[in-house]
Amino acid sequence: MPNWLSIVLIVLAVYVAISIALYYLQDYMLFKPEKLPRDFQFDYDNQDTKEYNLETRDGAVINGLRFFPKGESRGVVLYLKGNSKSIKGWGKFAVDFTRHGFNVLMVDYRGFGKSTGRRSQKAIKRDLQLVYNKLKELTTEDRIILYGRSLGSGFAAKLASMNDPKMLIMDAPYYSLTKVTARYAPFMPLSLLLKYPLPTYKWLRYVRCPIHIIHGTHDKLIPFKTSVKLSQVNPKLTKLHPVIGGGHKNLNNFESYHQMLDDILNVQPKQIDLETTSINVIHTSKPTKKKA
Repeated sequence: MPNWLSIVLIVLAVYVAISIALYYLQDYMLFKPEKLPRDFQFDYDNQDTKEYNLETRDGAVINGLRFFPKGESRGVVLYLKGNSKSIKGWGKFAVDFTRHGFNVLMVDYRGFGKSTGRRSQKAIKRDLQLVYNKLKELTTEDRIILYGRSLGSGFAAKLASMNDPKMLIMDAPYYSLTKVTARYAPFMPLSLLLKYPLPTYKWLRYVRCPIHIIHGTHDKLIPFKTSVKLSQVNPKLTKLHPVIGGGHKNLNNFESYHQMLDDILNVQPKQIDLETTSINVIHTSKPTKKKA
């Protein structure tokens, strides 16, 4: 056998081996769950909470935590978290919404916290739709806000595309998970290997409610330009909110982030009479000819 053919076969074998490893190990690389014992007690300073367990049709249990505002409720925020830890740690962010008078419901994906069941993209989407349906039994959709953080932004976009919530807020979203992972493995056939392609851009096309995208300009994991691109998918309904200097995990440390949330949650959108604006004014450098 020629040397060049041996080299080609070795390279091909290594490539196939890496592809197989990526396929079977991607769950461990993508998800960083924190598991909690069944008798774990959630406790937050100055936060009133209630724990829920929802059984799915395949026998899994989805564990969730509801945070209550101090006064009368203005609605509920379904907060879909990122890919790490459990709602035990994410619960500290509920105050950013309860302070505005909203209930907050956080749930752990399968295999996170107290939630059980075999994880897949299809299963998680089905679980979250079940949670959303339960919310609709308690309140009307015009009082439901979907908030997706990082990994959760794709699932939030999918839910918004299939339902009619009050609004969709995406925090540090990705165009698709295939695009994100391609940055780290550009030569691998990720479109075939990924079990969780999560094509956020496809789902955004079918969203009918207002869309707000919040993203740090210094995000190294999911670049800010991703949100610029996403904002062009459904531009008439989308508003982009850049957090100047913000990274991927520290937006809550910026005053501008909280001001953005305040504006999004409390300011009623106004219809603009475009006929009274300069939208149709044509700029020209040519001098206007005077009539004789």
